[in-house]
Amino acid sequence: MTIAKNIQTILEQASWIRKMFEEGARLKAEHGEQNVFDFSLGNPNLDPPAAFHEALARLVKGPESGMHGYMPNAGYPAVREAVAGFVSQEQGVDISAEEIIMTCGAAGALNVIFKAILDPGEEVLTPAPYFVEYGFYVANHGGTLKTVPTRSDFSLDLEAIEQAIGPNTKAVLINSPNNPSGQVYSEQSLRDLGGLLERAGQRFDRTLYLISDEPYRKIVFDGTVVPSLFSVYPQSIMATSYSKDLSIPGERIGFLAVNPRAKNKQTLLGAMTLANRILGYVNAPALMQRAIGMLQGTAVDPGLYQKKRDALCDGLARCGYEFTTPKGAFYLFPKSPIPDDVAFVKALQKELVLTVPGRGFGTPGYFRIAFCVDDDTINNALPAFERVRRHIDGGSL
Repeated sequence: MTIAKNIQTILEQASWIRKMFEEGARLKAEHGEQNVFDFSLGNPNLDPPAAFHEALARLVKGPESGMHGYMPNAGYPAVREAVAGFVSQEQGVDISAEEIIMTCGAAGALNVIFKAILDPGEEVLTPAPYFVEYGFYVANHGGTLKTVPTRSDFSLDLEAIEQAIGPNTKAVLINSPNNPSGQVYSEQSLRDLGGLLERAGQRFDRTLYLISDEPYRKIVFDGTVVPSLFSVYPQSIMATSYSKDLSIPGERIGFLAVNPRAKNKQTLLGAMTLANRILGYVNAPALMQRAIGMLQGTAVDPGLYQKKRDALCDGLARCGYEFTTPKGAFYLFPKSPIPDDVAFVKALQKELVLTVPGRGFGTPGYFRIAFCVDDDTINNALPAFERVRRHIDGGSL
């Protein structure tokens, strides 16, 4: 075989998100971009805040000698200090610069974490629906991703998590606000999860980590507050990026933070700093580190995404679609009107509407709509959603 068997398997199971994105490119070439309504990819459509461009201009106009060179693998000390200061406020826990590692986005952070903690055959549990790439990241480092169902509103099912924990469990990975459901896990559920992991760790005589992937933390609606991870469980690690809240996904800049109360913290941080280097990241991009060091607390206006959410939810509700209104992120995850979510997504595709089937997120029977698009895309697509629903109700699909 020309390529590795593992990569061949992944290619055959290629992400539904990318499949639909590529199908969208084909349809746009055939029908014209303005006539295709593409909700397939979570690519922010808002421009970065003006402060981001101002920070870049300042760096370019006033370059410092050596500013594009190597730095410590964990990142610039001054940037880590700035990040730690903001995260301390956000988490309500004092965090120092040494507990921060700058990474190539949240994906880079998660790979660094899994490289550092996983032995072959160990399991990472994650609630479904979940971001499909998690399985690839865990497999990269010899682990196995094990999914656990959530409740009907996509909140955590703690009983299911407890039943899924076994002697090979190493971590639970959560994503809140969640992609694709937009659910934000409550503080009480996280406290209960922390207690559950503490008891399970004692039972199996091992450290169980709680890892939170939080790139959507600042994109929340209706006054929702994302609870502090570090206050609910000491063996916790946060991975995040500036891709969504600053609208700079192509710049690949993020960080990981380790709970200052974690056991063997220094060993863990040393392992992850080494992993940052040996995985080939070496360090997070120098220019972007310097830029975000000036931008702590800066973000796009989540109210603009909330307006998009409301327009989409109102329109789909009028058409009879069932869904849980998202509390954050920029995704809606309605029930498919027919059991076969792939068939339903294909029916939408015939109307030039691109969405992603729920089975791509480990939850068949649903479909994902990424509403980080122009308002016109939402408004002009609603008649197509209505037509497909009408065909279903009339028995013609």
